[in-house]
Formats: sequence, structure tokens, C-alpha cells
Amino acid sequence: MTESFSSLVDTFKNVGVSRAYGPAVNVAGEEIIPVAVVSFGFGGGNSPEDGQPGSGGSGGGGGGFVLPLGVYAKGPSGRMTFRPNTVVVLAALVPLVCAAGVSIRGILRTARSRG
Repeated sequence: MTESFSSLVDTFKNVGVSRAYGPAVNVAGEEIIPVAVVSFGFGGGNSPEDGQPGSGGSGGGGGGFVLPLGVYAKGPSGRMTFRPNTVVVLAALVPLVCAAGVSIRGILRTARSRG
């Protein structure tokens, strides 16, 4: 198990900026650089024998996700500008809008019950 964990660590040792910013790509004659949030996590465990027959064990797991934020592209002035991924922006706003709605509902209920 330690050998497989070491190989896993070596594989993901250089995960970072190179994964968050992709290589430049030409799309319809325009050079863009994709940008994403990249996250990985891994863990493992082991339980020593506690004296009972058949007890003990080990395990491990991992996972990750990539969230495409948008691209850097040259704007009309020739400067690189960030263009957000509107689908991701809207998906990120849904929990914030829901939380704001629940908060406002609570405030209104409290105000009505005191009045």
C-alpha cells in the first residue's frame, strides 16, 4: 500500500498552477487561456489489531473536481481580459440568493411577530 501511495504522491506532486491555467488555444482566430479551480484530496487509514480475531483493516480513497471559471482573452484594446463562464457564475450565485432569501424571510417573520 505504501508503494501505491508513493506513486500517487509522485503523480500529483506538480498539480497546481499548470492545472488551473490551461495551455493557450486558438478559437476562431482568437487566442484564449482557460482558467479553472482544481482541487484534489486523498486520504488513507489503518486500524491496528485490537486483540479480537478478524479485527483490523485499512483503506484509502481520493477524489477531485475541476470548475471552469472562464478564459483570458485579448479585449478590443489588445489587453488580456478575463471573461467569466456565465454558467458557473450563475450556479455559484444560486446558493447565495437562496441564503439571502431565507435570511430576509426570517427577518420579516421576526419583524411581524414583534409588531
